[in-house]
This record gives sequence, C-alpha cells and structure tokens, in this order.
Amino acid sequence: MFSFSSNAQEKVLNLYSARHYQTDEALYANFTKTTGIKINRIELGDEPLLERLRAEGNKSPADVILLVDAARLWKAQAEGLFLPVQSKILTDRIPAELRASDNSWFGFSSRARVIVYNKATVKPEDADTYEELADPKNKAKVCTRSGSHPYNLSLFGGMLERVGEAKTEAWLKGLVENQARSPKGGDTDQIRAVASGECGIALTNSYYWVRLLKSSKPEDREVVAKVGLIMPNQNSYGTHMNLSGGAVARYAPNREAAVQFLEYLASDEAQGYFANGNNEWPVIKAAAQRNPELESLGNFKQDRLSAAVIGSRSAQAQKLLDKVGFK
Repeated sequence: MFSFSSNAQEKVLNLYSARHYQTDEALYANFTKTTGIKINRIELGDEPLLERLRAEGNKSPADVILLVDAARLWKAQAEGLFLPVQSKILTDRIPAELRASDNSWFGFSSRARVIVYNKATVKPEDADTYEELADPKNKAKVCTRSGSHPYNLSLFGGMLERVGEAKTEAWLKGLVENQARSPKGGDTDQIRAVASGECGIALTNSYYWVRLLKSSKPEDREVVAKVGLIMPNQNSYGTHMNLSGGAVARYAPNREAAVQFLEYLASDEAQGYFANGNNEWPVIKAAAQRNPELESLGNFKQDRLSAAVIGSRSAQAQKLLDKVGFK
C-alpha cells in the first residue's frame, strides 16, 4: 500500500497494477528517471483491483490501470472504468487488434496459450490443436486450471468467435470428459502435473514455460526434459494470443502523466523490458529482445482475432462453462 499524499510541486502517477512481475521494477524506475514522475503503486489481482476501482468511484486516485487479460480489459471498458485516450503515438504504434476500438485501453505485451504434453505418453500429433483436447483419444489425459480463470475464458471466447456456440459447447463438454482430475492450481502446476504423469496434456501461457526453460533448479530442468511444447492450430487459424494492457482510469487526477506513462510503455526501450524481463512478446516488433529462451519458441502462426472481440465473448463463455459443469 502507499500514501497518495505528496507536495504540490511533486509530479506523481498513481498506478493500479495486476502485473506482479519483479522484473517490471526496472520499467518503473526508468520511467521515473526519464520523466521525473514518481510512481505510487498498488498491486492486486485483476478482479480485486477492479473491485477497488469500482468502490472508489469518482474519488479514486488511480491514474493508470494495468491488467493481464483481454477479458478483464474488455469488462472494465464495458463498465466505464477507463478514459478513452487521444494519442497519435499509441494509435500509430499499437496494432488495431491489440487495443480497444475507442482507444480506452492498449495492449503492451502478448503471450500465447500453448499446449504441453508428456513426451513418454502422448504423441504430439494427438494434441496439436485445441480441438483435439476434447477428442475421445485424449480421455483422462487433460489437466487445466479453473475454466473460469481469465486465461482460459479468453481462449474459450476466441473459440466462440471461431466456431459458434453449439460447437464450443460440445468442445467444452469434451474437455470436461477428458479431464484427468478436477481443475486446480496455476499454469506452472499444470506443466508439473504433465511431467509427473498425473496427466498427459495441459494448457499454459507461454511465459510460464519459458521461466522453466531459464531455471537452473534441477527439479525444473527435470520437468523441461519430460515435457514438450506445442503451438496449437498451425494448420488452421493459429495459436490463441492474449495480452497484458493498460488504460487511463476514468477519474485520473494526473491525466497528462497517465498518458505519458502509456506512451512510454509503447517505446522500444520499455517494450524490451516486457520481452527480456517477463518472457512476453513485445507488441512493437522493433523492440530489442535479448531472451534466447523466448526466441527458442520460434516463429509461429498467431490467431489474429481482435483482443476486444475475444474479451467481449467472455461472459458468454462463462455461461457455457456453467452449463457443461466445467469448474
């Protein structure tokens, strides 16, 4: 927690962040060094952070909101928690599919929703599409975290947009029937469960896998040796992509500084922090990457569905999860 009191001459930015990555410290420190603007920061999970913002209403001191999922960004936009931004820098640099149509939020880094498999028990060709996760051949092999977690909701929202409600419902039903155990844990837990043989296949965000690749811990090296990674749907629409993004809060007291901070996040320098710090792909291709483990994932076909469209489907996806009993 922090105090929002400051003397009148001090330039400040009040940041509400759902990014809990230690490597972001350099990002914030460099902004302050470059601009002289001090960052006051609160870090919470996406939903608790938005709950706080709702409760504070027009008395909120928040200037910038950082969230880590398209579904959360879209929901906050729909609730009117963000302030649309007029910035040529942001609209020129951030691709249209990675920002809100009214420029109320912008994506600054991306991550892929990938499939990992046990090399000893699963053939990669049996799990190289999202659709195959629901195929009877993978009965009792699939591990996932909660279906309602935003990372999964966004994937399911993308499926809704791709194939429609009826086919998505059937697919989700198949996923439930193929579960090796009840959904639990986070993405790294799913990877470890695959390595241990508790399940054969799992979904994870790409940066969790890269963290294990970079680890020097013997237990992590053992996991990497036993598990393979697949970029799904390379012969169709491509691998599902999600994003981490930011917005100016609706009642931001320091709006000029808030826009300046978002523009900084779109700079080549800041974009490099996303790639090299948290193993995410920068949205600006010119950003310098010095991350061999991330680069080892190679070039792959990405699903180009708009993040805003994916987010807008999340509520419908949740209804289908409830219907098929996907916890």
